Amino acid sequence: MRLPSLLVGLGLLTLAWIGPFAPRVLAAELPALAADDRWAKEMRAFEAADRASPPPDRPIVFTGSSSIRMWADLATDYPNLRVLNRGFGGSTLKDLLRHFERTILQYNPRQVVIYSGTNDINAGRPVDAVVGDLKTLVDRIHAELPQTRILFVALALNPARWDKRDLMIEANGGIAACLAKDPRDSMINVNAVMLESDGQPKADIFIADRLHMNRKGYELWAPLIRPYLLPL
Repeated sequence: MRLPSLLVGLGLLTLAWIGPFAPRVLAAELPALAADDRWAKEMRAFEAADRASPPPDRPIVFTGSSSIRMWADLATDYPNLRVLNRGFGGSTLKDLLRHFERTILQYNPRQVVIYSGTNDINAGRPVDAVVGDLKTLVDRIHAELPQTRILFVALALNPARWDKRDLMIEANGGIAACLAKDPRDSMINVNAVMLESDGQPKADIFIADRLHMNRKGYELWAPLIRPYLLPL
């Protein structure tokens, strides 16, 4: 009589050991990676990471370009939240749309935190097109994941791209107006903590390239973003 109970117990333990991650999109259903896809290596790395350590159920997915990818202490900064870093450096909003299933949809996130658009502006993409790309991404998230909240991190004004600051500010305004139309969406202005009182970027929060932040920069971002993150 004790054996069935033991087997049931072991079964429950096995299920717990496997982990709670149940991908919304099965691996076989993911769009094939083109041979010339610039981000194929990064997408395969995400797949390998998921196999090695299954993501938590309904995480907060942080995605976008290098400022997300380089947030090495993301989990440490938010120890009581199920956060998952799926940033890939150098990417654009178009790239996020192209890899939507792999970086967002399959994780069935309760919230998506996006930092993207600066590479788009720097490459010469018009502001209205950048805002349009963000709207397309937001619309797709809401269509596929209607319960998911979206937090957009404003385009940062960094020293390396200071000549593009007016375009970044214009894009931030357009994105803010777009997100204000839906209560599921919000935007946070990180420039409020990244700039000095004279409006210039804080020199000590960037690495040598003057584009990407060092740990001091993320220590400014983390508490600013925390109130916007959904609790478990």
